[in-house]
Amino acid sequence: MSVSKIVPLTNVGLLASAIERAMLRPQGLPGLIVMYAASGLGKSVAATWAANQHRAYYVECRDTWTKKAFLLAILRDMGILPGRTLSEMVDQIAEQLSRSSRPLIVDDVQYLLDKAAANVLTDLYNASQGTIVLIGEERVPASLAKLERLHNRVLEWVPAQPATAVDVQQLARASYPKVSMADDLLADLHREVKGCLRRVAVNLYRVHSEAQALGLNSMDLATWAKRGWYNGQPPRRGV
Repeated sequence: MSVSKIVPLTNVGLLASAIERAMLRPQGLPGLIVMYAASGLGKSVAATWAANQHRAYYVECRDTWTKKAFLLAILRDMGILPGRTLSEMVDQIAEQLSRSSRPLIVDDVQYLLDKAAANVLTDLYNASQGTIVLIGEERVPASLAKLERLHNRVLEWVPAQPATAVDVQQLARASYPKVSMADDLLADLHREVKGCLRRVAVNLYRVHSEAQALGLNSMDLATWAKRGWYNGQPPRRGV
């Protein structure tokens, strides 16, 4: 099971609704959406869902990216042959966003915001007046505050939420429909991982694997017993 499994979880709904409002905004209002939170809460899952739902262009930034690398990645996703200069590339992207009315989702945007490359985001928005979605870690709002020209174009801030008990249940049923996981088991998992969706995914896979090994089609907390949950801590060495 991968955490990229597309299930309509809490953060999926929050981001999808924000993008829809931005796309329907009155003329003259800014069009940036920012989703932010600590790692592991399912922001990229929400981004993937939103990209599919709204036919958005999607890029996932890397720490090594320059302005050129960023623009090339967007053009590649758009299927457009890049221009010769950065200015031409910005114009190409902006024109495509304007003509298509499709959003642009920029995931892991924290890798751009602390560099000079951040200014290209402002250029893209100004030239297109489209809907641009920035997704990143919890320091993103503070980084954006240092970039006034970009910061004041935010229409809506979307803080990603920890996974709920309902999220855990939905993910378990959608990911492993052949293994019935009892409510007490999933409730205990929810308490232990403290809302980290990635750790929910890892532990659901462990439950599924253990059920297969034991030849079971169901698992409850009593059966899971002393196996415990993976919560990010390495196991202790034996004495």
